[in-house]
Amino acid sequence: MASRQKTLVKNTAILMLGKIFTQFLSFFMLPLYTRLLPTSDYGLVDLLLTYISLLAPVVTIQQEMATFRFLIDARKDEKKKAVVIKTSFKNTFLRLSLFVIPCLIAAFFIKWHYLYLILISGVAVSTSNLLLQIARGTGNNAKYSIASVISGITTISSNLLLICAFHFGAESILISMALANIICSLFLIFALRIPHYFKLAKTDKKLKKEMLKYSWPLVPNGISWWMINASDRTIVSTILGTAANGIYAVALKFPSIISSFLGIFTMSWTESASVHIDDDDRDEFFSSVASNTLKIFSSLGILVIAAMPFVFNIIIGENYRAAYEYIPIAILGVLMNCMVSIYSAIYVAKKMTKQVAMTSVLSAVINIVVDLALVWFIGLYAAVISTAVAYTTMTIYRHYDLKKYVKIKYRISDIILAVLGFVTVTILYYIGNFAGLVAGAILAIFYAFVVNRKIISKITKRILRLFK
Repeated sequence: MASRQKTLVKNTAILMLGKIFTQFLSFFMLPLYTRLLPTSDYGLVDLLLTYISLLAPVVTIQQEMATFRFLIDARKDEKKKAVVIKTSFKNTFLRLSLFVIPCLIAAFFIKWHYLYLILISGVAVSTSNLLLQIARGTGNNAKYSIASVISGITTISSNLLLICAFHFGAESILISMALANIICSLFLIFALRIPHYFKLAKTDKKLKKEMLKYSWPLVPNGISWWMINASDRTIVSTILGTAANGIYAVALKFPSIISSFLGIFTMSWTESASVHIDDDDRDEFFSSVASNTLKIFSSLGILVIAAMPFVFNIIIGENYRAAYEYIPIAILGVLMNCMVSIYSAIYVAKKMTKQVAMTSVLSAVINIVVDLALVWFIGLYAAVISTAVAYTTMTIYRHYDLKKYVKIKYRISDIILAVLGFVTVTILYYIGNFAGLVAGAILAIFYAFVVNRKIISKITKRILRLFK
């Protein structure tokens, strides 16, 4: 187990290096967005970005995920890798063309300012997603991380140039997104030697069917994720206005700190789960990972809530100050999504994509129903509450559903401590008393050290060894 945990930590660390840098740059841009862009413009573009990011995997029928999973099995066979890569490209671009061509025809009749930018961004995102999953599937996590850094630098530099120098509006964010994904794709095409694989193999019709069989059940899953993430923004924009969605988008920026780390960990965890799904001590290994995930991410969430009162006004412009109210509940939703991701990786490892789709669709329906029922009465609170409820429901369902295949166990004391820590710091956050906020920050730091003391001790010992 120690070697598997070491590999998981190593892969996570490599991927994290690129993501931390990118996330830092993203937060560097937040004061620029909230001071120079109107809430309504930022809200509209945030909605469009959500549609692009979440529709791209649906249009391509999640071929990038099938590519990743099939490449894991083909890592030791160069020719098999080549067949998977070439087949995945053919599948992806065939489906992209079936979506883009009708949209281009429609563009002659529908004159909309953002249409061409959306199409270019969508193709760029789909291409980079595929190449990034090829990097992961072939074990090139370092190249994945470098590509993420390149993408982040391109996004920030182009936004600074367009917004500050050329005084573009919110469309700068769309342009920067497209450019960043194009440059990321070009880097990976050469770094991964994609032309070499194209020359090495032909597409395989049997493999094509197997990959589609694996990926098509993930489409409802992709749609459900779209429903959870985009439905909140759509409901808010339609009922409360795009300015309100701008506030909501800023509120989600801070929980996105946790989401970024979650995304990194989930990539490494999915790989480890797929490799070790048939090991004899699988249940023990998986339970250990799930327990440590609960401790680490609950600590991170509580620390973010405790830090918000001291940094929010420094980072965020005056027009977006209302976002402060919604951050703790939004963080709760992200924390529940952390646990959902643990179980998702196990479904993927066992190639049970139909179960992933079913549970995700159920969660999405709950999210929309709760959001629509509450938005008229409590406004933006409905969006963050509905997401938290949806992810909590999915976590509970998947935990018990997976018991038929994998038995994951938690210590009750870890769950109780996480709930008490979160509730206490959140109450102090909303009370807003300075002494209480300081107490909340101290409590958050104390909680993080206590529940993660074994992990911190191991990391400290390894660092000290480096200096001996």
